[in-house]
Amino acid sequence: MIRGGKPLEGEIAVGGAKNSALPSLAACLLTSERVALGRIPPVRDIATMQKLLAHIGARVTVADGSVTVEAAKIKRPEAPYDLVKTMRASSLVLGPLVARCGRARVSLPGGCAIGARPINLHLAGLERLGAQVSQDRGYIEAVAPNGLEGAPFTFDRISVTGTEDVMMAAVVARGETIIENAAREPEVVDVAALLNKMGASIEGAGTSTIRIEGVEKLHGAEHSIIPDRIEAGTFLVAGAITHGDVTVTRCAPDHLRALVEKLTQAGAHVTEPSPDSLRIRARKLKSVDVKTEEHPGFATDLQAQFMALMTQSEGISIITETIFENRFMHALELARMGANIRLDGRQAIVAGATRLSGAQVIASDLRASASLVLAALAAKGETVIDRVYHIDRGYEKIEAKLKGVGARIRRVK
Repeated sequence: MIRGGKPLEGEIAVGGAKNSALPSLAACLLTSERVALGRIPPVRDIATMQKLLAHIGARVTVADGSVTVEAAKIKRPEAPYDLVKTMRASSLVLGPLVARCGRARVSLPGGCAIGARPINLHLAGLERLGAQVSQDRGYIEAVAPNGLEGAPFTFDRISVTGTEDVMMAAVVARGETIIENAAREPEVVDVAALLNKMGASIEGAGTSTIRIEGVEKLHGAEHSIIPDRIEAGTFLVAGAITHGDVTVTRCAPDHLRALVEKLTQAGAHVTEPSPDSLRIRARKLKSVDVKTEEHPGFATDLQAQFMALMTQSEGISIITETIFENRFMHALELARMGANIRLDGRQAIVAGATRLSGAQVIASDLRASASLVLAALAAKGETVIDRVYHIDRGYEKIEAKLKGVGARIRRVK
């Protein structure tokens, strides 16, 4: 429940990146030794992954924002539907399990209803490394009884989780693997850094070509997860949409350049008070066009939040979504609050600035729920957002963090 119309002022600290923590936890299955991961965000998807690792046979210990995983023995190389039906990242255990055990059985992933996230990209990569893959009754089964062999592989289209999955499998494959058209996201770089600490030999992470020289085995390591750029971006937009003055701390400004450029074009004043913080001040905003792209372009995970901002900006904004279909479901809910948005295929045409008013709305997916929170902060009156379990999948205590900078927000039964 949010009562809007109040500028946000103060500092908000960002947690660790969920989209880096999930593959990093999966990577722990590649060694029998202890791996300690710091700055793991205690969000719902992470809790699901930890349950999955425990089901597989790992000992998982959680304490003070750190998670220790010790997978001395793999008891069940599988990810059952009941455990992973709410999480898209279940496919990330495919590569590590096939590489370590020679077999894996993973339920097709669940999660957000924002269109196809083709797991066939993962599977094509694993097949190129020598795995035999089949699908049976909602499960993917992969076997490699003789182990995996390094090979060149080119992704038909860029896939972040696909790149991570194939990279994790390739680190213990025999010989060299070259991944072309690889994802360049900071999260891919972070997972590669962890794997190298565990004894892998990976070069080129962060570029479109990743070279991996397979090693016989990996060992334990300690690693701290990078800051969550999507959480940081959401809070920057919160500062702008409320015409406030917000400093986002413990973030990585380099990971947010595309968003900062668009916020600046829209009339917000963004500065970098320190190497790990960004300050945003905004008064009058103007509309700008946005097109989502793979990193270093504008992140699809910030599209919904930026659409909310454009409802409060003068002029016409065209928002083009190139990564996922069905990722405009928040537009209909924003319209219930008074937004003027017309959908045309993969484009949304937003006319602003419109006066938003509080309403009862429903969150359809993780980032859509964040856009509704932002719109509610700018709206007149009270907004009630239902199905907030979506937001809990990716944001840690978002209401407490926003309350800390002046938002009138509370969670109700």
